[in-house]
Amino acid sequence: MTTTLYQRLGAADGIARLVDDVMAAHLVNPIVKTRFEKIKDIEFAKKMAREFFCAGSGGPEPYTGKDMLTAHKGMNISEQEYLAVTDDIVNAMSKNKLDEGTKNDVIAILYSLKGNIIRV
Repeated sequence: MTTTLYQRLGAADGIARLVDDVMAAHLVNPIVKTRFEKIKDIEFAKKMAREFFCAGSGGPEPYTGKDMLTAHKGMNISEQEYLAVTDDIVNAMSKNKLDEGTKNDVIAILYSLKGNIIRV
């Protein structure tokens, strides 16, 4: 029986830990730190990230946020910022001891979304 990406990420609890680690990394990453420090409600941002990861990885939780293009439109996110955020996510997955296949699946999803994030 094949496990879903959601299950491999540790379901809702594992994804919550992952999102906490990712946000903590963003807040100290010199490339994106100022963007994340400006977020007025970081807990809401974490909630949206948890929902996005859960729904996008095959979990039962619905995603109630904006689509990626709408969420990032007008932010003028650079390629360097996008890669910094992606690196933070990969490092958080390593910290949470996720296997290479799981990391590769998440990276593939992240790269499939970059056209809706970079310089939109």
